[in-house]
Amino acid sequence: MAAPTDSEFASFAERSVCCSSPSGLHRMAYREWGARDNPRVLFCVHGMSRNGRDFDELARALAGEYRVVCPDLVGRGCSDWLRDAAGYTIPQHVADLLVLIARLDVERIDWLGTSLGGLIGMALASLDGAPIAHLVLNDVGPVIGGQSLKRIGDYLGQAPLFDTLADAESYIRQVSAPFGALSDANWRALTESSLRQREDGRFEMRYDPAIAQSLQLAASTDLDLWPIYERISCPTLLVRGEQSDLLSRETAQAMAARGPRPRIVEVPGVGHAPMFMDQAQIAIVSDFLCAV
Repeated sequence: MAAPTDSEFASFAERSVCCSSPSGLHRMAYREWGARDNPRVLFCVHGMSRNGRDFDELARALAGEYRVVCPDLVGRGCSDWLRDAAGYTIPQHVADLLVLIARLDVERIDWLGTSLGGLIGMALASLDGAPIAHLVLNDVGPVIGGQSLKRIGDYLGQAPLFDTLADAESYIRQVSAPFGALSDANWRALTESSLRQREDGRFEMRYDPAIAQSLQLAASTDLDLWPIYERISCPTLLVRGEQSDLLSRETAQAMAARGPRPRIVEVPGVGHAPMFMDQAQIAIVSDFLCAV
């Protein structure tokens, strides 16, 4: 049989899986890249208001080595919205992603989590018998300041509408400026994957504005997850945006001496959070995964 070509590795399939919450059933969408029989599986899990399309460039680059799975967390992307917004919690996301792992019929996975995706990865990796073999935390740690939560919650709850894609891109460039100096093509791709068109022709963000409620409630105090973090034992990489307001340098340094004692890489010129859309950032992840 002929070896797969680069173009075959770069292809993807869009699928979904049925999950449950106290308010009923919901579908969780995901994109799957690479060979379905590849035993090396990498989950790429996005941040609070984002979706699995954020990892298109990374998945395309790694699909020759990994079966790369990029879910849309419930309430985001192409996944259903929960009937009860109180269900947008880390335990619910952990439960949903365990269903997806079972659907894929794999025992062990590697995990890259940005922001919320990293918190979910921490929670899962801290459990006895966790399926995570190697963990990449992207600009998130066990301490998150209430001010940062408030900043994110404030813009998530706005639910803006846009008359044109150009208007939407201008907004996304503004609120996502901490992503750093992305190319025009990257900004356009982020814009298109962040929107859906309404029946009246206008565009809206592809997430449930109600996800902001949990952040607004949590913003009154700092989030402290050290007990969870210190239960993690798998090899771990911590990626930090140099200008991050979510993960302080002091917290990152403390993480290096506790729990899994991760290797730390800081990305210059970036806040919250690195997007792994250029070769230098992609190499941070691939070098770690290849090394371990």
